[in-house]
Amino acid sequence: MKKILVLFSHPKFEKSRANNILVDQIKDKEGVTFHDLYEAYPDFHIDVDAEKELLNKHDIIIWHHPFYWYSCPPLMKQWIDMVLEFDWAYGPNGVALKGKTCLNVITTGGSRELYCSQGTNSFSVNEFLRPFEQTANLCGMTYFPPFAIMGTHLLSDAALEEHAIQYSNLIDLLKNEITLSKFNGCAFLNDIPQLKTL
Repeated sequence: MKKILVLFSHPKFEKSRANNILVDQIKDKEGVTFHDLYEAYPDFHIDVDAEKELLNKHDIIIWHHPFYWYSCPPLMKQWIDMVLEFDWAYGPNGVALKGKTCLNVITTGGSRELYCSQGTNSFSVNEFLRPFEQTANLCGMTYFPPFAIMGTHLLSDAALEEHAIQYSNLIDLLKNEITLSKFNGCAFLNDIPQLKTL
């Protein structure tokens, strides 16, 4: 069974209805390490060696965060900048992450319809996430499409609970060796039918 590291970054987690519901569903699952970066590093002083050791122990890395200004909160960006070092994560001798899988789990206030060439945000979520995809590519990791809960401000608690169950189902699929070919070119992991039938 694959081991999953959820790197969670939300500077206002206590105020996030959506993320509280999502996290409650997956944080205690077998094979999952839930790592709240803002709880671990409120001073932004990241223990790089400890983070590398965590990465070494896991097969799948999930960057779970709200979509802040078309990217991630600052502590997650700092984590990427500091932990994914040259000649460890990438470069001539940087093979520590080679063969691992990673993906983004994001929440957005805007609906899916707003994230397209005709929408207010002009680009798709997948286009905004290109830096994460290229980071994964550079480190020799397999990058999966995102799991995205969008338009969160308009979703009922019941709808958020349904998304949380789908997130839990996704974790179960990932633990059991799902491959990229299963996605058939979908833009979001939310769209794979297995999440609704488990």
